[in-house]
Order: sequence, then structure tokens, then C-alpha cells
Amino acid sequence: MRKFLTILACLLVVAGGGYAWWTKVHVPAQEERVRNRRPTTIPVAVAPAQQRDVPIYLDGLGTVQASATVTVKPMVDGPLIEVAVREGQDVKSGDVLARIDPRIYQAALDQAIAKKAQDQANLANAKVDAARYAKLATSAYASAQQADNAKAQVAQLEAQVQSDQAAIDTARTQLGYTTITAPVDGRVGIRNVDAGNIVHAGDATGLMMLATLSPISVLFTLPQQSLPAVAAAMQAGSPEVLALPQSSAAATERPVIDRGVLTVLDNQVDPTTGTIKLKASFPNAGRALWPGAFVTVRLRVETKRNATVIPPVAVQRGPQGTYVYVLNADQSVSRRAVTLAHEDNQAAVIASGLTPGESVVIDGASRLTEGAKVTVAPPAGTPAPAAPNTPPTDRRRPMAEGRRSPT
Repeated sequence: MRKFLTILACLLVVAGGGYAWWTKVHVPAQEERVRNRRPTTIPVAVAPAQQRDVPIYLDGLGTVQASATVTVKPMVDGPLIEVAVREGQDVKSGDVLARIDPRIYQAALDQAIAKKAQDQANLANAKVDAARYAKLATSAYASAQQADNAKAQVAQLEAQVQSDQAAIDTARTQLGYTTITAPVDGRVGIRNVDAGNIVHAGDATGLMMLATLSPISVLFTLPQQSLPAVAAAMQAGSPEVLALPQSSAAATERPVIDRGVLTVLDNQVDPTTGTIKLKASFPNAGRALWPGAFVTVRLRVETKRNATVIPPVAVQRGPQGTYVYVLNADQSVSRRAVTLAHEDNQAAVIASGLTPGESVVIDGASRLTEGAKVTVAPPAGTPAPAAPNTPPTDRRRPMAEGRRSPT
């Protein structure tokens, strides 16, 4: 047992000495290699602060609505004898849409005209009698009462003729209702009634629907915090509004469907949602906007002139507020506090703390400290420098001494 413990102690001594030797020889060498690989400067990407005009937009979700929607209903009863338009057809105001059988209404108009002619004949006879009784009353051949009765009869028949004219106008209006015309410019929707059906003025559903698509409206909402900016923009003129398609891409990367102007700011804030309703009008010449569709709306409320602009990724945030790292002439960086006037996904507008032309760090700022030395990486897409030209080497094996070339 003692011999075993002695051998074990010797092995432990040998192992400890070997470990100490390995630590003394190899660890410092490894640390030296790590120090040699560690860069002395921090690679970063920079971008210059620019001075340009920056439009300020407010984004919201909007619903497209027809600027005018009309349900075409009959005003009189009768058989529908003709539908003069196709489904989906564009019509102008005054175009004939449908016709109802006019014969009964034409007969009513003719009857009213005949009644007026009859009463006009009676009125002419009453006027002659009134003139005769008035002349006889002056010479005492007729009583004054007879003259007054004749005069009253004339007045009564004149009123009757006026009533007949009103009946004629009513009958003519009823007859006009048998020809249904478009009240506005628009596009015909799906027809609800075909020719041959009996239609009534009290029908719940109309014959068809007309929707005005050019121009077209978009109703959208914004938070109530945007109210001062929107009100100021409307006082300055008609703010521009952009309609964009619904997509997961950034708003600036989506195509513009149409450009319009803000026309209506609602007269109250919705207390349940804390939002304000707005309506914009678009020309929609290409019919790209369609009623009922959802679109992204961008309302330009202001344009900052000659603003100092940097990429938004350059702005850092700390306990003391926002700051950026500015590149110095000696390839070092300085931490500088800045004040933001506006920030979105595309640009950050600096109100103070930075001047145009200064370069700010846009990548690698997480490893920087005040006064750190940096190496500016070339912009993305810059081709790598070409390798220097070297003279071609003769890879042929030299001929051994004493060996003659074949002749």
C-alpha cells in the first residue's frame, strides 16, 4: 500500500510540473497571438449630413368611397319596358337608363290639357257676360247684383284655368318620370330588375346603383395629436395626399396610386377612439382606386426647407437624450448630443447639434466610445482594388549544368 501511494505521489508531481511548463510556454504565446489579431481601430461606416428640403408626412389607413352614390329607383308605377344601359357602363348625367310604359301617363296629360281648354272656353264666355252686365248696370237695365255675379263667375273660372294648368304640369311630370335618366356621372353597377317586370315607386330595392369614380374620395383617420399640424396645413392651402397600396413594405418603397388633396377635416374628435376623420379627393383618371378598397394614405402637412438630414440609423439614444458619433479629421469619433426636429424610416431631421457636411457613424456605433479610433469602411457596392501588376514568372525548370541542349 505504501508503495502504491508513493507511485501516485510521484505521478501527481510529474503531472503538476508538466501543467506548469505548458502554462508558462503555451498560454503567453496564445495571448500574444490574440493581441496580434485584435485590431487597433474599429471599422465603421459613415454618411455625411446633408442639407435639403424634407416633406413631413402623416400616415393613416383609408377607405376608398365613391364621391357620389345614387340608387336609381322608379318614381311611378308601371311595366319596365326598356333598360337602356349595360352593367358596368359609364354614363353621363342626363343619359337614359330605363323606360316605364308611358301610355297611362300620356292619357292623363291629354285629359288635363282638354279640361283646361274647356275651362278656358267657359272663361271667355263669362268675360263677355260680365262686360254685358256691367254695361247694362250703368243704364239701369240690369241690377248691380247681376253685374257682380258675372264678375265673380269670371274670377272663378280664371282660378279653374290655373288649377287645370297645375294638373297639366303634374301629369307632364309624371309622364317625365317614365323615362329614367342618370342624375350624375358614374358607373352602372349590377342591375337588380330586368325589362318586363312591374316596378313601383315604393320598391325597397332600386333598379341599379350609380357610383361616381372620377373624382373619388378616400376617408381616413389620424390620431388627435395630429390635429394642430393638419389644421395649420389646411390654413396654408390644400395639403397634398398620396394614396399607396396596402403592403408590408415601407411606405416610401411602394408605388403611388394617385395624388389628391385634403378636402374635409371633421368638426369633432371621435371620443371613443381619440381620432379625427378626414376626407381627401383624388382625380382617379386611371381608375386605380375602387370604392370599398383599403389604401395607405400619406398626408403632407409641412415641408422643412434647407434642413440638416442624416440617416435615422445614425441617431443613438441614451440617458441624456439623443446623440450621434461624429467622425473627426484624425480618424477618431466624438459623441455629440443632437436635437431632433423630425424622424421617420427614411431620414432624421436635426434641429441643432450638427452642421451639413459632417460625417456621422451609421454602422458600428455600438462598440464606440468618446475619442475611439476608427477605420472607415468603403460604401457598399464599391469594387475592391485591383491587385498590382507583377511580371510573369518563368516556371520552366533550369537546365542542369553540363547538359547540352539538343541541336
